[in-house]
Formats: sequence, C-alpha cells, structure tokens
Amino acid sequence: MQISDIREILTYIPRFRERVFVLALDGEMVAHDNFANLLLDFALLRSLNIKVVIVHGAALQIEAEAARRGVDINDADGTGVTDAETLDVAATASAGVTRHILESLASVDLRACETNALTAHPAGILGGVDHLFTGKIERVDTDFLNHLLERGIIPVVSPISYDHSGGVYRCNSDNVATAVAEALESAKLMFLCRYPGLEQQGRLVSGLSIEEAKKLLGKNRNSYPPPLRTKIEYCLRACTNGVNRAHIIDGTADAAVINEVFSNEGIGTMIHANEYQQIRRARRKDVRAIYRLIQEGVAKKEIVSRPMSQIERDIKHFHVFETDKNIVGCVALQELSGAKGLGELSCLCVHRGHENMGIGRDLVAYLEEVAAEQGLTKLLAFSTQTYNFFVTKAGFEEASPEVLPAVRRKEYNRAARKSKVLVKELDG
Repeated sequence: MQISDIREILTYIPRFRERVFVLALDGEMVAHDNFANLLLDFALLRSLNIKVVIVHGAALQIEAEAARRGVDINDADGTGVTDAETLDVAATASAGVTRHILESLASVDLRACETNALTAHPAGILGGVDHLFTGKIERVDTDFLNHLLERGIIPVVSPISYDHSGGVYRCNSDNVATAVAEALESAKLMFLCRYPGLEQQGRLVSGLSIEEAKKLLGKNRNSYPPPLRTKIEYCLRACTNGVNRAHIIDGTADAAVINEVFSNEGIGTMIHANEYQQIRRARRKDVRAIYRLIQEGVAKKEIVSRPMSQIERDIKHFHVFETDKNIVGCVALQELSGAKGLGELSCLCVHRGHENMGIGRDLVAYLEEVAAEQGLTKLLAFSTQTYNFFVTKAGFEEASPEVLPAVRRKEYNRAARKSKVLVKELDG
C-alpha cells in the first residue's frame, strides 16, 4: 500500500465512523478462495469504528446439499416456490454457511453472533401459485441489532426466517439484506457477488443516481442475467427507502470492499439516493484529484500533461464536478491577454467511470456562465481527440489559428500538436 492510499482512506473515515454498513454476501462468495481476503476487509472496517452487519445467501450450498441428498429442489434462491423438502435442504445448507462465517470471523478476531432478528410470514399465493414456505419479511428487530452493534458485535443474518409461532420460511437473501439496510437506515448496502457492477457501452459505470440507474436498467434489462437484475432492483428500492448508497461489487476481487469504499474510483457500481452533485470552484486541497483526472486525459492523448505544481499555481482557474464529495470532472477557464473578451477553456476531464453521463456538457455550460459573468464574450478550446464533442454537444465551431492572440498563437505553433481551434460566441 502506498502512502497516498493511506491518505485517501483517512479522508473517508470521519464520514463513515459509527455508521452502519450492511454487507450482503452471496453463498458463492463465502465458498470462494477470496473469502479470506474479504474477512480482512471486514476487520479493517471494524477497526475504523464502522458498524458491520453481514447478511448471507446460500444458493450454491443449497444446490450442493440437494445433490448430496439426491433430491430435486424447486427453489435455490428464495424467489420461487419452497416446498417442505426444499425448506429442509435450505435450512441445513444455510446453517452450515452461518457456522462457517462465524468461525471465519473468529479467526480474524472479530466478535459476531447468529441472529433471529427477522420476523417473516408466508409469501402466500402469487400469480395463482401457492409459494408454500417461501417467506416475506414482516419486521426487522432493529433494537436487537443495534444492541449488538453498539457492543462491537457483528450480527450475521441468514435467509432463514421465522414467524411469531415459530414457523420457518426461506427468504431471498438480497431481499433480507435490503430490508435490514432500510430498517437500520444504513449508510451503505453492499452486494458482494460475482458481477463487477453495471456496464454502459461496454464500460463499467462507477456511480449512478436512482433515475440514471432506472434508465440504464430499462435499456439493458434483457442483457443482464436475472440475479444481477434482482440486485439492481433491490439497490433502487433501498436508495428510495432511506439507504444512502447501494453498491454492486465483485466479491472475488482482492480488497474488494476497501477499494470500493475508500477510493474515488471504486471497483464496482454505486447507486446513490440523491444527486449530491455540484460544480464549484476548485480549492487547493483538490490539486491531487485534479492531477489524477488530467493524467487520465494525458494517457488518452486528449490533453497536454501538467505538473502538479502548475495545477497548484493555477488552481484559481479550475472548477470541479463533485459527486458524493468525490471529484469526477474538472475544467479550467483563463482570460487571454491581447484580445478583449476572449477566454480559453482547457483541462476538460471526466473520470472514466462517469463518462457518457452528461458531466462534460454540464461543465462546459457552467464555464460559459462563469465566463459571461467575467465579461468574456467568446471562448476558445483546443482539441486533438474531442473535436466531435465540442462541435456536436457543446456548440463550438472550428476556426483558423489566426483568430488566436499573438502570444497564444506562438505557443500554439511551438507545441506543434496541430490541435483544432474551436470557438464559441457567448450569449449576452
């Protein structure tokens, strides 16, 4: 781990200290070789005074137990009909998963206990079909869970639930995790599974608002496997019902939880309840984040590299796009000498996980307002790779380098990048 990594983690600690994280583990993750690494992530969360609740599934283990017994089951994940034999298999398999989690947490010196904090009742007849022993969550005993959390104990919640008379039901673990997260008003609900997150145009999307996630799900519903669709829908439900953030991350990745929680980029997809977005003037403390964004653009040969010292010197010219207190975009505006009313737009960068979400257009529109307030009447931009964006989405037009003031034209010729010169007249 680098010193810079430690510094980045430290910036998040005040925000999450004493908050609740609900970690939803697919049974497949508990059986995976990487589970030992996930345990270390959980231990780090607890060391930072983050309260952790673990909700586990058991579909993989239920299928294995059914195969061992040589019986056919009619529901492995708790979403369909659960007959008596399937319930018995599910209860046995789930108990084994719970025991394994408790033993594993003890191995990293974490206190935990199995809970019966859920009250369920029969799902009943759905679509004309009696779902028998499939359960629906009726109540989450938050007093019990909070009592454990206040004492540093990790509650482990299984998908097997009970009614007031002791009846047993099999529930879907994603549903259970969502109900627990909603009841506890948790800061985060994290689905640890074999899916890396949501993709758009073949690229992983780091963050989405509720509305953006709904649109993405609507356009790609048929391309997502059913288990992933289910997790997206539960993320949306959780964020609608009081959970601040819901994540889908690849639980097989090294340091999966830590890399998702304690970095701007993350490794999966976060769906957030509110926009928590703003464009603001950059501050000195933003220099490092702006430098990282610019380096992404440099790697794609879209913009010229700038040392951190130059960014720090010119910080008053920068503006940043912030989502959930993370800087995911930047742009700079500087008035050019030698031409009255002319400003240059530069360093337009959007984090790769937030591309194609309109952030670039928002930054340009914002900068136009700032330029107009400063008395500028025309904006210049230079492009080697983003010409199409500036012309078709930002309303710029190509111009001759002759429009540049003398000093800026010398710099342009000396750079020899042969960038296209783009201009836009400002209203008012």
